[in-house]
Amino acid sequence: MSSSAALTTNWVLYGVQYAAYILELCIAVSLVRGGRWRRLKGLALYVAILFLLDGVARPAVYHFFGRSSAQYFYFYFTTDVVFALTTSLVICGFYWRACLKKEKLWGHARLLLILVFFLVLAAAAARSFIRGLDNPRLSVLMMIEFSQSLYIACLVLNTLIYVMLKVFAIDDGELGLLVFGLGLQLASGAVGFALLHSTFYHDMARAFMVFMAPAGTLGMLLVWLYALAWRSGNVELTG
Repeated sequence: MSSSAALTTNWVLYGVQYAAYILELCIAVSLVRGGRWRRLKGLALYVAILFLLDGVARPAVYHFFGRSSAQYFYFYFTTDVVFALTTSLVICGFYWRACLKKEKLWGHARLLLILVFFLVLAAAAARSFIRGLDNPRLSVLMMIEFSQSLYIACLVLNTLIYVMLKVFAIDDGELGLLVFGLGLQLASGAVGFALLHSTFYHDMARAFMVFMAPAGTLGMLLVWLYALAWRSGNVELTG
């Protein structure tokens, strides 16, 4: 890649990242205004962690220690686990909200969520030990396996709840938009990882992956902001 092309790529990437930061702040303001964060605690927690870790902490560690430092390496994958766990909590909140008026359905959904979490944990531990029992970075390897496996499980669970909203005719337009937005973010990561593995980490796949995650996050934030504005508009019209 030429220096001019690399410079253009960096500027586009920075533009997407800073657009995401602005949207995160807009969503935070929208949640705080009128106390809507009380109704959407999971969403508020996710946006706060996303901004603090991805928008503040990661760049700070990056600039202070450098991209190739051990400190940034460990911090990046530790925060990735935090993101994966927070995503799973948000999805649990989506299931609870979808089953508010269907107590029996929530009982089944709760068992499914617990089972999936422990299966992901067991699978990540098994794959980590098989791949790197003598690896000095076994703990990091397990974190990577756990976060990737949990992201995939979250994508499947998020798709299932979207199907559930349609099958059981659950009338909650805001929830449908929130689920759809999170699906964009999860799907972008899954597509990126699939492309990397299928091309054996080809340079073009790496370059594509660099854009996939921030673009997916940007899409998610746009849909979420629209969902909050849509809810606000409906309340005003019906209030």
